[in-house]
Amino acid sequence: MRPQELPRLAFPLLLLLLLPPPPCPAHSATRFDPTWESLDARQLPAWFDQAKFGIFIHWGVFSVPSFGSEWFWWYWQKEKIPKYVEFMKDNYPPSFKYEDFGPLFTAKFFNANQWADIFQASGAKYIVLTSKHHEGFTLWGSEYSWNWNAIDEGPKRDIVKELEVAIRNRTDLRFGLYYSLFEWFHPLFLEDESSSFHKRQFPVSKTLPELYELVNNYQPEVLWSDGDGGAPDQYWNSTGFLAWLYNESPVRGTVVTNDRWGAGSICKHGGFYTCSDRYNPGHLLPHKWENCMTIDKLSWGYRREAGISDYLTIEELVKQLVETVSCGGNLLMNIGPTLDGTISVVFEERLRQMGSWLKVNGEAIYETHTWRSQNDTVTPDVWYTSKPKEKLVYAIFLKWPTSGQLFLGHPKAILGATEVKLLGHGQPLNWISLEQNGIMVELPQLTIHQMPCKWGWALALTNVI
Repeated sequence: MRPQELPRLAFPLLLLLLLPPPPCPAHSATRFDPTWESLDARQLPAWFDQAKFGIFIHWGVFSVPSFGSEWFWWYWQKEKIPKYVEFMKDNYPPSFKYEDFGPLFTAKFFNANQWADIFQASGAKYIVLTSKHHEGFTLWGSEYSWNWNAIDEGPKRDIVKELEVAIRNRTDLRFGLYYSLFEWFHPLFLEDESSSFHKRQFPVSKTLPELYELVNNYQPEVLWSDGDGGAPDQYWNSTGFLAWLYNESPVRGTVVTNDRWGAGSICKHGGFYTCSDRYNPGHLLPHKWENCMTIDKLSWGYRREAGISDYLTIEELVKQLVETVSCGGNLLMNIGPTLDGTISVVFEERLRQMGSWLKVNGEAIYETHTWRSQNDTVTPDVWYTSKPKEKLVYAIFLKWPTSGQLFLGHPKAILGATEVKLLGHGQPLNWISLEQNGIMVELPQLTIHQMPCKWGWALALTNVI
């Protein structure tokens, strides 16, 4: 659907009859009611906490101007920010509309298998693709987004299906989808908004049918909601949809959802909490959470004008991952492909670097638990994870001490039982128990080429308290 046109299916009463999916028999002893009290009591599927690391992919029509931000349309048309207005004046004719970017979103070089191989090499355990951002363009042939979707316009391909098949056939990653509840300039949303959301034309004729369509057709195991448009969850019927998702849907047993299901629900309701973009509290939270962040510090979508200093280094990314996991979170690291479907070399390099780091140190990340201390107070930039069943604590240190001695203030050694190893090195290391608390570990003397990795190291401490 072109955003300025009224959709064909603007018949809320008719669609209200069509909306509920056919009832399925109960498949689980636990049934969830359409209330936050009931839904919030659902146990988060274990795979999500074990995964620790995922890839976010922001791709859409905003990748065509690829200037400033994925919020390009809003900043240009609504806020009229000068740099966006000037960009359009300098590069496009005066009559050019945002919809005219649609046919230019070609995805000409998009190769889902190639993407899948890069994601597998990154060490990530799940991906989340923007199936629809706030601009309303769907990366699948949505029946409810006529003429403003990837089948009718631009790629003329079902991007969501191609990536889903590649991920499931070629990798061990879980497939997830981001979906924006609202659309900036959709006339039905704007009409509902002007009624203070007493009217519900937009969720009934657009949002909810598309959500059912996505889940039934592509079976995402992460459903990453966003963009409530200032409307409460009752307007979106979020609890009704989530009850169906958890009780009846084809992914009811494995799907995880976030906390962005209506104004006021963030960091309060839902499966895992995101709280805000780039959320990294630096301390333990009582609820499972995710740090969604970007390699490009300034944008989620691809920017042609980005300079090398705008991208986080691999050292900074490893630090983000380690801090996040030590505090009980997952890291969702974002890349922005180009309009023709290529992952730029800087993003690919960061992904492959993270994968090479995780090949050595993944034992200290995947399937770990938080420890009694998240970071060390004696030596900065040391973070802890644990595997209680194996009696293991991992001390991940981001700076190699020039003295060759690493002081750890929190682990207490057990004489005759404690063992210390450097991941990727393997030989037991010498250590000394300190009088008050902690231990001093004698690190091996290695040349730069003998180092197990370049950007952060992990000690496996067996039998410490």
